[in-house]
Amino acid sequence: MHVLRQHPDVVVVGSGIAGAACAESLTRRGVRVTVIDRGPLASGTTACGEGNLLVSDKAPGPELALAQASLRRWPALLAELAEELGPRTAACEYEPKGGLVVALGERDVPGLRAFAAAQRDSGVDVRDLSAAEVPCYEPGVTRRARAAAFYPEDAQVQPVLAATALLAAVRARGSRVRTGVRASGVDHGADGRVRALVTADGPLPCGAVVNACGPWAGSFAEAAGAPLPVLPRRGLVLVTAPLPPGTVRHKVYDADYASAVGSGDAELQTSTVVESTRAGTVLIGSSRERAGFDERVRLAVLRELARKAAALFPALRDVHALRAYGGFRPYTPDHLPVIGEDPRRPGLWHATGHEGAGIGLAAATGELLAELYAGEPPHLAPEPFRVDRPGLSTEEEPCEK
Repeated sequence: MHVLRQHPDVVVVGSGIAGAACAESLTRRGVRVTVIDRGPLASGTTACGEGNLLVSDKAPGPELALAQASLRRWPALLAELAEELGPRTAACEYEPKGGLVVALGERDVPGLRAFAAAQRDSGVDVRDLSAAEVPCYEPGVTRRARAAAFYPEDAQVQPVLAATALLAAVRARGSRVRTGVRASGVDHGADGRVRALVTADGPLPCGAVVNACGPWAGSFAEAAGAPLPVLPRRGLVLVTAPLPPGTVRHKVYDADYASAVGSGDAELQTSTVVESTRAGTVLIGSSRERAGFDERVRLAVLRELARKAAALFPALRDVHALRAYGGFRPYTPDHLPVIGEDPRRPGLWHATGHEGAGIGLAAATGELLAELYAGEPPHLAPEPFRVDRPGLSTEEEPCEK
């Protein structure tokens, strides 16, 4: 059996945004890293994301704290990468555009106000808007809007560019990034500690393995001897033809979006999300459904997304959709990511379970994992994200086929 050379300290399995952020944070501390992926760089969940960096959809609690830390970290991290790599390599279309959450009916207003007030108590910058103020922020929003909440901290990046910029820094620091390498588990000693990653090319000796496999993290964890209840949750997005600048100025969504994000329902759910890109196209979402790794794009779901988007932005009724794309997001039963070392398999670390928030949470996720690995004081409490936390049980939900 052929053994790969140049043994790293840590192997990160997965080149998406979570794996890239972990590798960047580790190599910044002088750790020798190899990132591997079975496919092209950032071609899984990251390539199917909208690039959202959000606090607006998160209730007070550990995920909001992680999002706040990440949103603070992203601008500084991108500035550091620009200085290290040059502005072209580090460019990822970062845009602090802000988010607007709209209540379309009077019955939605009390919930919107209560959610915003709770976030405000947790340090989120959120501004209550009356119906008359909504057009000042988004002239194209339906006049049926009864109220809104504006979140100036919400931002957006191009997710694949962000991941590849992080990986460029990993390479620039002397570590490796390898594609076309399929991982199938870990090798461990008599004490249970990881001593190599098992790949189709042979074992890759290392001191630790980071499971950043996104929706495939559950199957990799099981192969590594430490089962993890991470399941794929399917989402679809519509992309319109380019529209005039200013048609959609912020990330805009209906007030029911946050409840859909936090739902554990396996059945199809749709909620209205509309935002523009620098290319002028408009992204329309969102859908959530736990149906295993079924890749079929269902026309009925796309019609529902289009219908709801046109109700929020009436001008979209006459706009052509260029394409649709879908992807799988890593879902956990308690809706929190898993970050840190697995006590059942020392040397196996996890950075997964972010569902659709991985882009926004990546910067703080990478920092937290690297801090824990290096024995540094963590910048936020790691306990809510531990694999052995209450509420995250491998027996809680059956594995989906």
